[in-house]
Amino acid sequence: KETIIQPNVFIGNNVTIGKNCMIHPNVTIYDNCSIGNNVTIHSGSILGADAFYYKKRKTGYDKLISGGSIVIKDNVDIGALCTIDRGVSGNTTIGKGTKLDNQVQIGHDTIIGKKCLIAAQTGVAGCVVIEDNVTLWGQVGTNSGITIGENAVVLGQTGVTKSIKGNLTYFGTPIEESRKKLKEIVAIKQIIKNQKK
Repeated sequence: KETIIQPNVFIGNNVTIGKNCMIHPNVTIYDNCSIGNNVTIHSGSILGADAFYYKKRKTGYDKLISGGSIVIKDNVDIGALCTIDRGVSGNTTIGKGTKLDNQVQIGHDTIIGKKCLIAAQTGVAGCVVIEDNVTLWGQVGTNSGITIGENAVVLGQTGVTKSIKGNLTYFGTPIEESRKKLKEIVAIKQIIKNQKK
């Protein structure tokens, strides 16, 4: 009811879409995806492609079958040109009220909590747990299989190489609490300055 599907949207088999959604042109929704109420998906986004999940063999790579799907909860906004891969053994889930900027990649089996903000060009690997109210600023990248704690803020261009606690702000690669990282950078600059004297 009251959902608008704009031109050139592809919707696969067994897809459910809730009330009052806006699906913009050229969106692709693969089979078995579930989309809640009041969801906006901007142009060119692709939901439900296979996981990037391969087993290396001497002769090349075996592709693991993606047996899961995608669940998008209510009040989620998905920007243009986002890609959300379906799960391998479970569902990739985007929690209620979460907002994705343009060009965001979400890997297989990842679970994103409620009211998260994820800025442009962020890449979230497979099997990541992002708890509620997390903010990931632009060009953040994560390793697979980690947890990002509730209310964490990760500043732009940070590499999240390990699980991090909530309620703190983080920066850098390797990742550290931002104030600690900035103090380290200042200390290194001071050492270099002193060596030049």
